[in-house]
Amino acid sequence: MTITSTPGRTEPKKPSEPEGPEAHGDRRPVPPSDSSRRNGAVLVGFTAVTNLADGVMRLALPLLAVRLTDSPALVTTASLALTLPWLLTALHIGVVVDRFDRRMLLWLAGAARVAAMGGLFAAAVTGHLTLGRLLAAGAVLGVADVLAATAGSALVPAAVAREHRPRVNAWMVGAETVGQEFAGPFVGGLLLAAGTGLALGAIGVTYAAAALLLVLLAGRFRPAAPAPGTPAVPVNTRIAEGLRLLWRDPVLRTLSLTAAALNAVWGAWLALMPLHAHQAMGLGPGEYGFLLSGLGIGGLVGAATVTWVNRLLGPRRAMLADLLGTCAMTALPALTTSLWAVAAGAFLGGMGGTLWAVNSRTLTQHKVPDALLGRYTAASRLLCYGALPIGTAAAGLLAELLGTRTVFAVISVLALTTVIPFLRRVKAADLTGTSAP
Repeated sequence: MTITSTPGRTEPKKPSEPEGPEAHGDRRPVPPSDSSRRNGAVLVGFTAVTNLADGVMRLALPLLAVRLTDSPALVTTASLALTLPWLLTALHIGVVVDRFDRRMLLWLAGAARVAAMGGLFAAAVTGHLTLGRLLAAGAVLGVADVLAATAGSALVPAAVAREHRPRVNAWMVGAETVGQEFAGPFVGGLLLAAGTGLALGAIGVTYAAAALLLVLLAGRFRPAAPAPGTPAVPVNTRIAEGLRLLWRDPVLRTLSLTAAALNAVWGAWLALMPLHAHQAMGLGPGEYGFLLSGLGIGGLVGAATVTWVNRLLGPRRAMLADLLGTCAMTALPALTTSLWAVAAGAFLGGMGGTLWAVNSRTLTQHKVPDALLGRYTAASRLLCYGALPIGTAAAGLLAELLGTRTVFAVISVLALTTVIPFLRRVKAADLTGTSAP
């Protein structure tokens, strides 16, 4: 989930602290009206295809790790390799995204993904697949994910007109959730049952197909160059600009810390669920894929109903639903081994996550100037996504000592503690402007 800048509650403006896109000299390119709708369709299609591959890959890597080791701590390293790059590379990648053509960066990320899956495919079909090779490929895929997520989010305002963004964001978030948590895991379970090599090869081909869709985008996707004679700005200074934009708003801080806590919980849930499903619930690959599909179905329902939910409840209560849905998702595996009950919890978590992501992403694209969008997104996701490997690592170590069911109970309590700070600090006025027309 990406937390974004919010209007409404602000601190007194100081002369050295300009506010808003205009204050930062925003020169965001405005997409022509006749290409905005087409670009929106292309981005939704690209997101759907890419995240279908992501969903298959995120199911395949942990399950392959289960085949290579029985240690919960080592199994969770597969998920750790995918998420740790958010902590290590996000801020510097944000600087890159604000300097180079964002569509070219998406192509670069696609090439890295195809190369990583090709290496895994070769190792699998020759019988040389090891945990070390699996983790190396996971690290490459993790860095590519940071680059693609940051560049893709920063590209949207130059490709889609403002009035179309809420709906495009809703379907992009829905496509992400459906691909990663529904269609991808379901297809991945079937492919793994048919053969490891087939699954890994299919992932690589799908990543390549997604990259080809970007040719259809119309517009200019390189950030505006600095004015002639502008002195060069050190990388660390550029990084600091994105961090300051994130941190100076008290509501934004609350949303970011809330999302970080929730993402730590999600990281723990996703890392432990393969082993818990295999050992405690007795599920095979197909049944495990069905369980994870609850996340995708919830995400699809959230994407289809976010406009209606925002109008009925308001964005604040819609985002509160994510907190409560995450509590249910994490508590149910601690209470029952029923496949249907745990899948229902996954549905609630997936729907709530989509409601949060659509509202926060749309607000970011409205408020953050184009020249800072890459660094701001990177800073936000460093805090939020950087919590994923922390939750993953902590869950693996605790599960070694306490067992998976106890850890699920612990993280459900952590999710519940986010409710009160959110309600105290975030008001309805702070989320004005996130609803689709």
